Amino acid sequence: MSKWIRFRRQNSQLNEFGRLVDEVDFEEQRVKVCVGDLFDNNESTDEILKVKDLNLLTPCWPGKMFGLWKNVGSAIESQGLTIPEEPLFFLKTNNCYLPHLGEVRRPANYEGKVIFEGELGVVIGKVCKHVSEESADDYIFGYTNVNDTTAPELIRKDPTFPQWCRAKSMDTFGAFGPSISTKVDLNQMQVKTFNRGRMRQDYAVSDFIFSPQQIVSFLSQEMTLFPGDLIACGTGDGILLWKPGTTVEVRINGLDPLTNVMASN
Repeated sequence: MSKWIRFRRQNSQLNEFGRLVDEVDFEEQRVKVCVGDLFDNNESTDEILKVKDLNLLTPCWPGKMFGLWKNVGSAIESQGLTIPEEPLFFLKTNNCYLPHLGEVRRPANYEGKVIFEGELGVVIGKVCKHVSEESADDYIFGYTNVNDTTAPELIRKDPTFPQWCRAKSMDTFGAFGPSISTKVDLNQMQVKTFNRGRMRQDYAVSDFIFSPQQIVSFLSQEMTLFPGDLIACGTGDGILLWKPGTTVEVRINGLDPLTNVMASN
């Protein structure tokens, strides 16, 4: 398994990427600097840097980010919902992307609730169109943590037009990272979300209604997926109000944990 990050060095505006080389806590890891394209023909250099000395970016920059609704069986059952016949999805716009340790900020014109949702993210690695479920793994680069932050009171503010995109796409409402892991064991993955140190979500990837492979295949029938596109696979029970000044951490075994804080003001 390889783990990839993007970063800037101190006092630099140059976006770089590299492969993590240690199996220790994320902040104590080192990264081997690479050149070329993250998704195609990258090459390692001899330069190795300490992660703690870098300014982290999101591990990729998706051209589009999808989010799934009603994709975790236990959440569907507990909420009395019906199982969908096909993946139900919305889009998050790229202004919302936020890296590990980034600060989530509530827009000045919104005074309602903000909630956190810990999710598994799928990162596309190749141009993907009309792909079968069986071949989907060939187009998946890897997996990352997602915190699908939401302003829920906006979704049905206008009863005639559900505003999913608006509620999901405010600046800083799309945290993901800190790294992308390749060749993970999805069957053993458990998504756990912590708020103020207390576990609030705990659900298995094996409880997904639609697997990452099924989702990739479905989406690719209707729109072309490109390297770096990101799919958040949906969330389980336990989503709660994200109070100002508190930290949320998304932990998925096999991935480096994602940590973000809600701004106090």
